[in-house]
Amino acid sequence: MSDKVKVIIDGISVEVAPGTTILNAARQIGGDIVPPAMCYYSKLEGSGGKCRTCLVKVSKGSEADPRPMPKLVASCRTTVMEGMEVQNITSPEVVDARKGVVEMLLINHPLDCPVCDQAGECDLQDLAFNHGAAETRYEFERRTFDRIDIGDKIQLHMNRCILCYRCTYVADQLTDCRQQGIVGRGDHAEISTYIEKAIDNDFSGNMIDVCPVGALTDKTFRFKSRVWFTKPVDAHRDCPTCSGKVMLWYKGDDVIRVTARKDENHEVEEFICNTCRFDKKATKDWVIEGPSRIEHTSVISSNHYDTLKPLPVIQENKALMAANKEELERTKKS
Repeated sequence: MSDKVKVIIDGISVEVAPGTTILNAARQIGGDIVPPAMCYYSKLEGSGGKCRTCLVKVSKGSEADPRPMPKLVASCRTTVMEGMEVQNITSPEVVDARKGVVEMLLINHPLDCPVCDQAGECDLQDLAFNHGAAETRYEFERRTFDRIDIGDKIQLHMNRCILCYRCTYVADQLTDCRQQGIVGRGDHAEISTYIEKAIDNDFSGNMIDVCPVGALTDKTFRFKSRVWFTKPVDAHRDCPTCSGKVMLWYKGDDVIRVTARKDENHEVEEFICNTCRFDKKATKDWVIEGPSRIEHTSVISSNHYDTLKPLPVIQENKALMAANKEELERTKKS
C-alpha cells in the first residue's frame, strides 16, 4: 500500500506525502498552476492564511467523500486528501476571486514603484500584473503612516505594508527576543516597535528578505541602484554565526548589496546574519562561486550573462572588419 496521497490539480496528477498542503503539492508540479502566495513562507512556522491570494477551488473533496468544498479555500492551509481534485487557473471563480483579493491588497498600497527599492523584485508587482484588475473601485483616501527607522539599518514604510506578518515570524523564530509586532486593530493595524530603532539583533536583516513588498528596506542600499542595473553573484565565506551563503549584488566593481539566496518560490534558502549582510561588502571578503540563477521572466535577467565578465556591448563582425580593411587599402592605393 502506497504511503503517498494522489491529488489532481488543474488536470495534472501528483503524489505527495500525507499532510502536504495543496500549495506545496502544486509547487511539486511547478509552472503556472502554482497559486501565488504573499504571506505563506515554508521556512517560517505558522505563516500563511492571511493574504488569501492562494485561494483555489476543491471540486472533489476525496475518494471517500467526492463532494466539492462549498467555498474557495486557502491552498497554503488546506491539506490534500486521497483523490482530491483542485482547480486553480482552470476555474473562472478562482480567477475572479483572486482579482478581487489583489484589488483589496492594493487599496492602501501607494503607487510609488518608480521610487521604491523593491521595484523589479516585488512579489506584489508580479501579482498585480498577472492577477490584478486595470482599475480599482476604491474611492476613499489611502491610510498613511510616517516612515520610521526600526533599526539602525532598516527603514519601515508602513504605507506599503500588506500585513503578511512574515517579518514578525522572522523576529519571533530567529531571535531570542522579538521586539516588534502588530499594533492596533482593523484599518489602524501596523507593524511597529513602540520604541524607534529598537531592533538590533544579529538576524534582523532577514526581515528585509522575507518582505514581499517594499515595506522594509535596506538603508545601506536605498536609492543606490535599480536591481536590473546590478549583477547578482553567488558567494560564501566562513561565518561563525550563519551559513555564510549569500548573493552579492555588483554594480561595476562595487558590492552595493548583500542578500540571502532565494529559491524558485522566492523564499530564502538559508537565513544570514547581519555581519554578512551589512558589514562584508568587499570582494576580498568572499569566495565567488559564479553568477546567480535568475528567472528569465525577471527584469533582473535583462542585464546578466553566463560569465562573470559582461560581454562587450558591440560585437565584433569579422566579415565587416575585413571589408573595411579592404576598402581602406583600396583608398590608400588611389
